[in-house]
Amino acid sequence: MTAYLIRRVLYAIPLLLGVNILTFVLFFVVNSPDDMARMHLGQKHVTQEGIAKWKHERGYDLPLLWNDSAEGAEKVSKTIFYSKSLGLFLFHFGRSDSGRDISADIYQRMWPSLALAAPSLLAGLLVHVSLALLLVLFRTTYVERWGTLACVILMSVSPLFFIIGGQFVMSKLLRLVPISGYEDGWGAIRFLILPVIISVVGGTGSSVRWYRALFLEEVEKDYVRTARAKGLSELRVLFGHVLNNAMIPILTGVVVLLPLLFMGSLLSESFFGIPGLGSYTLDAINLQDFAIVRAMVFLGSVLYIVGLLLTDISYTLVDPRVRFE
Repeated sequence: MTAYLIRRVLYAIPLLLGVNILTFVLFFVVNSPDDMARMHLGQKHVTQEGIAKWKHERGYDLPLLWNDSAEGAEKVSKTIFYSKSLGLFLFHFGRSDSGRDISADIYQRMWPSLALAAPSLLAGLLVHVSLALLLVLFRTTYVERWGTLACVILMSVSPLFFIIGGQFVMSKLLRLVPISGYEDGWGAIRFLILPVIISVVGGTGSSVRWYRALFLEEVEKDYVRTARAKGLSELRVLFGHVLNNAMIPILTGVVVLLPLLFMGSLLSESFFGIPGLGSYTLDAINLQDFAIVRAMVFLGSVLYIVGLLLTDISYTLVDPRVRFE
């Protein structure tokens, strides 16, 4: 198992390097520093002097990969790639185009994102898997038919409807929770209840149908018929056998959501006024702060790769075939 994990970690290194190079190409080759300056300053009344000043203030006036005017090691170090991209490997994000410390902002804003995303992920996983098992338990009955229809209806509704409708009903009419805002410490709970509920409800349709399909495939296999022949109850078969054997695809689906634990949700954080990384990214896009956007793109990629590694590790815990491969 140790060799398997080491091999997976080594696979992540070229992936991370490729992400870094791709991020550099997207932000400095496809979208050149001159283009960024024009977008930030405005297309109509910008002058070449203004572009040059904007680039110099942010270090975008250096050569991309090789500095012919420098000497020695500075031919490499005095370039945009060295100063803006290599530091990302050490999570040195530098300063935003407005002068703020990006690393400090990320550290400050990741906690509200975690406070929102962690309970949403855990509660959603528990509720969705339980509902899917319930539909499988009552398969071929009216419970499954109406439950499947409800899932299709939920899938057809826009997430904005759940957000706006939830705010109107629970905040405006019933006045149970604040409509938006955030507090540090335990006071944040009353601001997070509504976004977490909406996140769970909004993801119920697609998630329950996905898990139901996995469980229906498992209940037709030989080991399930053997368990039933031994006299095990249907509940014990579902929770003791079917659920365990469906864990690998479930874990694979969960890994897609892991980056959200840090990156946050753009819609939820924006509509509920939560100062997390999701709203931080959206504000940077609106303000055309390319340094923040570049840092968040790279950080999101790193978190996704870490999620893949954690998924591979979890495979070794739920599937002995992987452990002893």
